Amino acid sequence: MPRSSALLLVIIYLGFISLGLPDGTLGVAWPAIFPELKLPVGFAGTILLVITLLAGASGFSSGWILARFHTGPVVLASGVLTGCALVAISQAPSMGLLLLAAVPLGLGAGAVDAGLNSFVARHYDGRHMNWLHASWGIGATCGPLVIGEALATHHGWRGGYLVLGFVQLGLAGLFLATLRLWSLVPERPLHGSPGRNSGGSAELAANSPAGWLSPAVFALYTGIEASTGLWAATVLSVNRGMAPEVAAWCAAGYYAAITGGRIAVGFVVDRWGNRRVISLGVLLAFTGALLLALGRGTLGPAAGLVLVGLGLAPVYPGLMHEVPHRFTAVATPTVIGRQSGAAGLGVAFLPPMLGLLAAHALAAIPWVVAAAIAGLWFAIRWLDRMTARKTPPAVRADPT
Repeated sequence: MPRSSALLLVIIYLGFISLGLPDGTLGVAWPAIFPELKLPVGFAGTILLVITLLAGASGFSSGWILARFHTGPVVLASGVLTGCALVAISQAPSMGLLLLAAVPLGLGAGAVDAGLNSFVARHYDGRHMNWLHASWGIGATCGPLVIGEALATHHGWRGGYLVLGFVQLGLAGLFLATLRLWSLVPERPLHGSPGRNSGGSAELAANSPAGWLSPAVFALYTGIEASTGLWAATVLSVNRGMAPEVAAWCAAGYYAAITGGRIAVGFVVDRWGNRRVISLGVLLAFTGALLLALGRGTLGPAAGLVLVGLGLAPVYPGLMHEVPHRFTAVATPTVIGRQSGAAGLGVAFLPPMLGLLAAHALAAIPWVVAAAIAGLWFAIRWLDRMTARKTPPAVRADPT
């Protein structure tokens, strides 16, 4: 790999770590925030909804944003927006400033998510796409740890958010210093290696049926991932009788399995192909969901939850990396932007819907997750068929 490509790849990984840093921090900090600011305990859901919807809108709009400003400047702007938003949260005196800070936090996250996914899909191999999303997991793990450490000291939640804000602004400075690298890395050939391309005609437009089915698949996937993470500990502790701390460790194992799974998949995806890895992953997740639904005690449900995480691990990065193989070069940024936006919508709506179910039939949630994973498998297979590579007709020999 050329030196410029390798160096930019490190910057891209840092960009996705920065994207993950704010995720999960609100839930950790909220028990300290709402009594200090005298807010309703349920107001965290409103803040998260604002962030998620704005990230989705930013992702849907990223096609024309990237076409106009290009990836490097968008990543830089995102770092500045999210850094300033985190600093603003650390100084928030009331509900109004918290909501105001949620605006740049959501807008910055959506555009950079789509931009980096699009860039890596067009310039790097499948293993780097999986490691990119593993980098998000590192950020999503470190953010809550920073807040937790701050809460354990006299710095409190404000000090934690201030540290995260300065880290983001520091990364933005690094993005500014390396801005010229983005123009030095060439796009990779799509069909140069059998291991790299697992199919796809690369002839479809963004407004083809597949161009809208693909975002719908993403909404379903992220809804499943977020719903499992949100409700697993509650199901295990309330419905299965686990100690709350044990259930919490099981939920942490789920996220660790997603991150570890993406690192592991990176070593094989270029040989096996995205579509095969995705299909096997969804089947593994379905098996884990059944084990979660049927298992009793501690070991069975915990193992099922880990299998769900391992199975879901390659789905998001693999589907992102397949876009250039499914759609034209012009359509690729638009479709990836739609997918990023739809991913936010899935997170915004499916977990609350399961929350309504939890109030009446908590034990049914693992079964609904299993059914949703089965639906995801069929939807992905449908998308694969819609974007199957067309075999050119055989050329007949000239009889003369």
